[in-house]
Amino acid sequence: MTHSMQLQPSPFEMIRAGTKTIELRLFDDKRRKIQIGDTIIFTDTESGEKLKVKVLEQFVFASFEELYNALPLLECGYTKNNIDTASPDDMEAYYTKEMQQKYGVVGIKISLL
Repeated sequence: MTHSMQLQPSPFEMIRAGTKTIELRLFDDKRRKIQIGDTIIFTDTESGEKLKVKVLEQFVFASFEELYNALPLLECGYTKNNIDTASPDDMEAYYTKEMQQKYGVVGIKISLL
């Protein structure tokens, strides 16, 4: 099955470069349909450019705090320049704590196709 998701330019480029291999999302109804082996097409929100990836694994947690404690953040979109200030609160720019409590969160391990 193929899924579509939007991405800001910075994480889009990190996936293209192979430095971001885990995409962080709310584990809502849309993400619950994703299975290992599925394809995701990411669209850059500014350029409209597309990247096709394969889903390798999924890591489901109750909150981004749990996820941040368990997964390698350098694979989740952080760099050596900002890893020291990485915080689960960073994800509140996208998902409220209430949304996280309602659905849980997921780290989707991907590879470029």
